[in-house]
Amino acid sequence: MSETFTLPDDRIARRNVWVLIAAQAILGAQMPVIFTIAGLAGQSLASNPCWATLPISLAVIGSMLAAQPLSAIMQKWGRRVGFVIGALSGALGAALAAYALSIGSFALFAISGLFTGGYMSAQGFYRFAAADMASETYRPKAISGVMAGGLLSAVFGPQLVKVTSQALVVPFLGSYLAVIALNLLGMFLFAALKSPRPAPRQAGAPLGRSRMELLRTPAIAVAMICATVSYALMNLVMTSSPLAVVGCGFETADAANVVTGHVLAMYAPSFFTGHIIARLGAEKVVALGLTILAAAGAVAMAGVALENFFIALILLGIGWNFGFIGATAMLSANHTVQERGRMQGLNDFVVFAGVSTASFASGGLMNCSGGSVQAGWSAVNMAMLPFLVLAGGALIWFALRPKETR
Repeated sequence: MSETFTLPDDRIARRNVWVLIAAQAILGAQMPVIFTIAGLAGQSLASNPCWATLPISLAVIGSMLAAQPLSAIMQKWGRRVGFVIGALSGALGAALAAYALSIGSFALFAISGLFTGGYMSAQGFYRFAAADMASETYRPKAISGVMAGGLLSAVFGPQLVKVTSQALVVPFLGSYLAVIALNLLGMFLFAALKSPRPAPRQAGAPLGRSRMELLRTPAIAVAMICATVSYALMNLVMTSSPLAVVGCGFETADAANVVTGHVLAMYAPSFFTGHIIARLGAEKVVALGLTILAAAGAVAMAGVALENFFIALILLGIGWNFGFIGATAMLSANHTVQERGRMQGLNDFVVFAGVSTASFASGGLMNCSGGSVQAGWSAVNMAMLPFLVLAGGALIWFALRPKETR
């Protein structure tokens, strides 16, 4: 059950950050595991390789569908309840995937991704939970601190793939059994979370802005566009990268190492991203993130040597970190506690709708365009360009507006 606290309280906020860092490290390790093996496992089960990444796409759709219900649950019952539900959903998704692999069912394996998406959605709220109790000064540091917990999952997850992917007769079955264990053990961390819940609204008290009013707020609209583009493009390229690495003649272990480098790059900058945001402002950090994402695409298209994959995926991770954390800081600074449930749920619904589209497109572009692995990989990275232009244009539009109209 959630508690009511005086807001803000940086002492409690710091405690929550440490709990959420541990959750990112333990529960979050399942995401690099799944993104490394799901496409490869799907490729081995699917009758048509164009559908290889469908399980990942359905995981992202599951995350999109779970965002608003989870946000409403957290608004009513507190973060703790929502996070436990997310962990249970992740365990169920992994159990279904393990069973699907054991019987050779691609359909069931794909459906398992919907439940995995429930965990993905809950993990997305860790960053908002870090901001709940934080002062305006500490808020970006709290958000980036929690994201830094992913650094440990970046190391642990891919190493878990190496140990478990071929440990049993059925390839990848051991990895999904390990994911079940991560979810069931990790959810007990949330007992230590001090999760505030808005007090019941008094008669006549303001409800806050409606969803449409929130969307018409320029700072919120731009933050959502930039968060969606940053996350969607990262997913677009990361989903296809194991297929591209293996398709270019390298080993599954090489693909795991590339994912390790990528996820390390996603979270390592979080140790200082909050400080940079506090110093330069969220908008400039988002702009830097979009620029680095563009550089990642350029490196990927320059060649398919192993070092190209490493450099491109590292830049992709750094660009996502600056773009997504910067956009989250923008969003968190522009809604009230009363608006938190509807705003955060709406934001993550939109973000994961974009990520779902990117995930579906990734497999088709990779496997079904150009007739070769190299052509497919180039198509994936070329697809980043129009969306980078969209997000960059939104930031420029926002920067040119008078401050009083933002």
